Amino acid sequence: MPARTDLKKILILGSGPIQIGQAAEFDYSGTQALKALKKAGYDVILINSNPATIMTDPELADQTYIEPLTKDYVKAVIAKERPDAILPTLGGQTALNLAMELHEDGALEEYGVKLIGAGPEAIKKGEDRELFQAAMKKIGVETAKGKMVHTLEEAKEFQKELGLPVVIRPSFTLGGTGGGIAHTYEEFLQITEQGLRDSPVTSVLLEESILGWKEYELEVMRDTNDTVVIITSIENFDPMGVHTGDSITVAPAQTLSDMEYQRLRDQSLAIIREIGVETGGSNIQFAVNPKNGRVIVIEMNPRVSRSSALASKATGFPIAKIAALLAVGYHLDELPNDITRVTPAAFEPTIDYVVTKIPRFAFEKFPSTHDGLGTQMRSVGEVMAIGRTFKESLQKAIRSLEGDLRADFAERSDENLRSMLYPNPKRIGALLELVRRGMSLEELHKITFIDHWFLCQVKEILDAEKEILELGDIKEWKYEYWREIKRLGFSDARIGEIVGLTELEVRELRKKAKATPVYKTVDTCGAEFEAFTPYHYSTYEWEDEVTPTDKPKIVILGSGPNRIGQGVEFDYATVHAVWALQEAGYETIMVNSNPETVSTDYDTADRLYFEPLTFEDVMNIIDHEKPVGVIVQLGGQTPLKLAGKLAAAGAPIIGTSPETIHQAEDRKSFNDLCEKLGIPQPKGLVAQDAEEAYQHAEKLGFPLMVRPSYVLGGRAMRTVRSMDELKTYLEEVYAEVEGKPSILLDQFLEGALELDVDTLCDGKRAVVAGIMEHIEAAGIHSGDSACILPPVHLSDEMLQTVKATTERLALELGVKGLMNVQYAIKDGVAYILEANPRASRTVPFVSKAIGHPLAKYAALIGVGKTLEDLNFLETPTPKMYSVKEVHLPFLKFKNVLPILGPEMKSTGESMGIDADPYKAFYRAQLGVKSLLPGEGTVTVIGKDLDDVCKMLQDAGYAVGTRPGKELPRLLIDTTGSQYLRTCLERGVPIVTTREAAIWTAKALAAVQDEAPSVKSLQEWLA
Repeated sequence: MPARTDLKKILILGSGPIQIGQAAEFDYSGTQALKALKKAGYDVILINSNPATIMTDPELADQTYIEPLTKDYVKAVIAKERPDAILPTLGGQTALNLAMELHEDGALEEYGVKLIGAGPEAIKKGEDRELFQAAMKKIGVETAKGKMVHTLEEAKEFQKELGLPVVIRPSFTLGGTGGGIAHTYEEFLQITEQGLRDSPVTSVLLEESILGWKEYELEVMRDTNDTVVIITSIENFDPMGVHTGDSITVAPAQTLSDMEYQRLRDQSLAIIREIGVETGGSNIQFAVNPKNGRVIVIEMNPRVSRSSALASKATGFPIAKIAALLAVGYHLDELPNDITRVTPAAFEPTIDYVVTKIPRFAFEKFPSTHDGLGTQMRSVGEVMAIGRTFKESLQKAIRSLEGDLRADFAERSDENLRSMLYPNPKRIGALLELVRRGMSLEELHKITFIDHWFLCQVKEILDAEKEILELGDIKEWKYEYWREIKRLGFSDARIGEIVGLTELEVRELRKKAKATPVYKTVDTCGAEFEAFTPYHYSTYEWEDEVTPTDKPKIVILGSGPNRIGQGVEFDYATVHAVWALQEAGYETIMVNSNPETVSTDYDTADRLYFEPLTFEDVMNIIDHEKPVGVIVQLGGQTPLKLAGKLAAAGAPIIGTSPETIHQAEDRKSFNDLCEKLGIPQPKGLVAQDAEEAYQHAEKLGFPLMVRPSYVLGGRAMRTVRSMDELKTYLEEVYAEVEGKPSILLDQFLEGALELDVDTLCDGKRAVVAGIMEHIEAAGIHSGDSACILPPVHLSDEMLQTVKATTERLALELGVKGLMNVQYAIKDGVAYILEANPRASRTVPFVSKAIGHPLAKYAALIGVGKTLEDLNFLETPTPKMYSVKEVHLPFLKFKNVLPILGPEMKSTGESMGIDADPYKAFYRAQLGVKSLLPGEGTVTVIGKDLDDVCKMLQDAGYAVGTRPGKELPRLLIDTTGSQYLRTCLERGVPIVTTREAAIWTAKALAAVQDEAPSVKSLQEWLA
């Protein structure tokens, strides 16, 4: 029976679109909570605007509302569903802020809804910097000297006391948004003004600088019996001054003495009790002065956080699941530990390995911004690695990033490397190379403040590189040599670089010496009790804890760290594959390195290997498990890049073959195929060098769409309109993109209407699943364009042409699974732009729009099912319109104009559903926090926008055509002016293309004075 019998129905608030500072970790935590509460017997209602996540699958909650996370829409859901309680602690800052809005609005009292997990007072105390400081003073826990200010004048006065540098922390913001460290008075004024604007309560905390101190986090759980447990400690490799989401972090803490740890532990218990978090998880951050041991608390989150996801994956303790159950009254000593099945959740985890997390950044997408890291988070994803030592886990984490750190830095001068030691994403690479060249650890510590222990560990890794050469001929190495080198985390590829052999040659020598990894199990208890949960990592020791079963098994390769161009939508696809194959009777084996995701939850697949997605690490698992099939098509570009090499090594790739994937990726073979089938294409040519590119440009004429071959997310794709622009582009791309790639040049179809088409094929029959019409015209990357399904501007004849062409192409290529095709419609002709015979980022959106789980179908086709078996024989016709809109991270990157182009920049998306296409568009806009105005002034800047002005005036808006003294309620600017940036920073919604402007004007006209009405996804699809 449920612990609380007064609760029957619980509303969970999601976190909205994936964004910097609030990413897939909340899909993971929300999914855990939904499953746990349903199993406990509650009716669970979800509201979230993000279609790309597992959380919003209609089979998870009893009712799923894909609606904007605004007070009015949540109130409409409350009025309709009448929940007994809201759980706001699993949806990040978005959910907490929303819960407080509902509380202060009186909506919770009006409908008799309780907040569970954390009440209003606890949320206020934890999030309001002033109240938090007072609470800490009351219990004798020191905070940094600081003061809450509400105006710029107040800030100027207090800054005189603090001096410089000064830390600015806005209240109630996400990922440090609006904050920073001011080193000059000008920076202080700029950051404080921005922080006051970004804080929903117009307040910022000014604090003394503690740059260079050591930083720690403790993950804490509490229940209504006041039992408090520490899940793990986490230590930042980077000292204070770098947001913890942007820092390399290590669990458990490595440089704390037991006495210091107990002090932080005692303070954590006192803090969670004083703040009043009734149940669930909290993350508490501390700074320690390495010179005198002074400890101050930085902040605490009265909710599960990004670090909670990391702590869950690091220890095997399901923080979000337990937090949800504690919120409904269970106690820690009543809940079993799923992993040991004999210890309770009150049993604090103990781990006998080291976990390292490294963030992944996307600064290459925003080249005009500085890549320095500070208190405002800017990473887009992260990797996690598990090793028996810090050295092993660090090296595994570095290779999980999917880049070559050595190659990037080996050719740089000492002076250049020294200039890169400020906090930035490349600092770890520069540091490694400088130690390799003999720079003293003392000097490195003085520059970086990185703890001596970490620097010594790095030096020991690099000393081992020299020892590899001293061991003699690698062909004569004994098993013991191999084991000791591999235990330090060295990959076959790196050993090969050192001794002058290829990765495959090293692999063969290692296998010949019988130096293969063993696999250990994450058990939460330091091997004190037997572990039943199949959650594993590799190392080079003696005892193997993982025995393969005799069942037919399928390996599914995940997508690695989230990034722009490859996000949580691929995690969605791989998880669906796991579920479908389990139902079909297969044992499923997941391989991934991303700690934020549902795919790396210990109870998703039958076995989870938390390993780097490299040829060596994946092939080791395949050799160990001997699966009947390996799926590479659902995890994005990361596993696809491995497909050919894995197949050559004997891996049984199922679904679409690597040869088919290559045929679609290779420009010449794809062009030849389209010519054979009579499918129109924009004229295009491939250049192997700059000279050939200039010759091709002369033949094709301008404008041209140019890009390197084999890129993800439109990386380095650009529209060029002259030979000078082409020359500049080639200089930049050859400097940025590794390996002097060939360059694709295509005629650019100016003003064309673009389409995304997802289709399923079983090798004998193909069926289009959905056709999405882009709202922006050609020239905007498909991942950045809003789109609508079904299309509204295509004739029946064109729809039939597109369907027939797509299905014919899938059959000709021999696709077995999913394929995404992009078209440009110009002058009544459907030109094919590209085809990707794999899952695309649109799969979750289309699946929810049509009510068919496409990734499940693709996985089942891979093991021999047909479309007839799946009863998917014709294109579905939805009863509603679904619009996908994107979240863009321009606010996080200074000096970047918020202009869309052929290179993808978005981090996430929202979905709007309605029977009216323009109302669906409106909801999608609200879902990405583009709060379109109900009235007021709209500024419209750009050519050919008279019709937009008239529509807005007819809808009752005052329209201006130039910037005024007062900021507008909405800015439409198609000229790319600096005013766009000004309005963005001041919180004004912006529209940058003519097509989006028309849709926005029509949407505003359609929703005039209309109160939100809501319908669940289950109702739409019924």
